[in-house]
Amino acid sequence: MLRAKNKTGLVFFPAFDWAISPTHPEREERLLYTQDQVFEEGLLDIEGIFEYKPDLVTVKDVQRVHFCIPDPWAVMTESHFISAGGAKTIGMAVMDGKVDRGFALVRPPGHHANRVVHGARGFCNVNIEAIMIEYLRRAYGVDRVAIVDTDCHHGDGTQDIYWHDPDTLFISIHQDGRTLYPGSGFLNENGGPNAVGSTINIPLPPHTSDEGFLYTIKEMVLPILQDFKPQLIINSAGQDNHYSDPITNMNFSARGYAQLTDLLQADIAVLEGGYSIEGALPYVNTGIILAMAGLDYNHLVEPDYDEERYRQTSETTRYIEQTGVRVLKNWQQRRRLAEEMRVQPQCSHRSRRIFYDTDNIYEVQSETIRVCEECAGALRIETSSDKRGNALAVHIPRKACHTCKEQGYQWYESAKLDLFERIHLQDRPEDKYLVRQRNSA
Repeated sequence: MLRAKNKTGLVFFPAFDWAISPTHPEREERLLYTQDQVFEEGLLDIEGIFEYKPDLVTVKDVQRVHFCIPDPWAVMTESHFISAGGAKTIGMAVMDGKVDRGFALVRPPGHHANRVVHGARGFCNVNIEAIMIEYLRRAYGVDRVAIVDTDCHHGDGTQDIYWHDPDTLFISIHQDGRTLYPGSGFLNENGGPNAVGSTINIPLPPHTSDEGFLYTIKEMVLPILQDFKPQLIINSAGQDNHYSDPITNMNFSARGYAQLTDLLQADIAVLEGGYSIEGALPYVNTGIILAMAGLDYNHLVEPDYDEERYRQTSETTRYIEQTGVRVLKNWQQRRRLAEEMRVQPQCSHRSRRIFYDTDNIYEVQSETIRVCEECAGALRIETSSDKRGNALAVHIPRKACHTCKEQGYQWYESAKLDLFERIHLQDRPEDKYLVRQRNSA
């Protein structure tokens, strides 16, 4: 009988009752074919590979991460609570020592969900990785976390949530935003004034193949992870870089995904995108599971795979190498870049316009962060949308200094309900969430 070198936990949740439409790429068949493949290959018969059933996250788990406008029930279905719960279940299994590594094969996905949520964008309502991470931080005392997002689309929601957090390293490897939704994730997007360098974007050109992805991991991601020294590594394991994916333009293979997983050595992987339901997902997920378990994946190959056909050009190789030089230069100069950003007023501001393409909602945000030498900084967000009204959202960070905590409460208590329909406070040090609401009468 085969035995896994690493005890590996799996959670499956296909979300039978949730789909954008019966024929939409983001539908339950994404996981049903994978489940069939896992059973046919006998992976769950291997000693050391375990299946867990997903639990649900609570509203409190969601509110550690998100400001849901007007509330979580307005933006989440039961499937969203279970999908995030599947990630949480695997996270707990890893932290409790029941398994060495874990993979949450769940949907709906989450990495396009920002800190403020008015609805669904990029098929995502809430950020399931962030909800899991912040639960693990609260329950187990985890501090430094690295998230490596290997979905073909830029993980703009995860980037937004951790933009101001120096204890969370977010690395996104994705198809260049000039050629693919959501049109972001460029080299100069490297974190807010209190967390410069903690966001790292690696945009790759269309038709990048195994060679380019594995070079990126070896030459860029692994050296940065070694410097950062995270306590936990999370892989947002999107699979839409596959050469057969219908909505992207990359040339990655299932064996390449397995090699990436082997190199990265993430503690927890969470499924994100991937829409080649029959041609890619069963093979890619099998490869990821084998690699996480420390088993041989060298015979894994798709029936139609032709290495020469999908090999990247020499121009693509040179472009990726040049990108690597710039990525590492930004990382090495992050302290100098941070000092340059801090030569400014006590508070830093940014304005954003966000389109929720799945729910057809248009949001306008005005954000203020307190520039702080001691913590991630108190954060104030004024938000409004054409369908969900307006609100004020105040975030006090997990390791807030006394001044930032006072600033957060001052923003919350002084805000007027004649200006905002709801005023939200996320107090992470005390692990509580407060809301003041305009009287509807």
